[in-house]
Amino acid sequence: MRRKEKEITDALEIERILSDAEVCCLAMSDLDGLPYNLPMFYGYADGHLYLHSAKTGLKLDVLRKNPKVCFTVWNRLVIKPGDIACRWGAAYESVIGLGQAKIIEENTEKRNGLKSLMKHYSDNAFDFSEKELDAVLIIDVKIESLTGKRSG
Repeated sequence: MRRKEKEITDALEIERILSDAEVCCLAMSDLDGLPYNLPMFYGYADGHLYLHSAKTGLKLDVLRKNPKVCFTVWNRLVIKPGDIACRWGAAYESVIGLGQAKIIEENTEKRNGLKSLMKHYSDNAFDFSEKELDAVLIIDVKIESLTGKRSG
């Protein structure tokens, strides 16, 4: 990281940001080098991100070709206006991670992933019918590395 004074090295702080942030941007690349990035809701537990997916689509096509991913989550974004354009800034905290994506098709694993995802956004306990589980896939990203950054 170029700006070492902004780096977050405390693993508990990085975990807190992963637990508090609301959106994950998932970046992928197919084997032909086509980049693809999209915002997604997610759950985080035990070194894994859990992402909800339809059963077909470009993201799944890309992940089946190349399961390596990069993701970013951020929190507490505040734009700080300046008196001139080059003095504008932002206060934020973010985490960037690298990992391997696995497409989950088995209903018991999908149920666990969906529960993790819903727990991220709600204190309510949810269960899912077989019909609901059959209609979706879960992307399980096993996190391999994390970097945290804070500004402002």
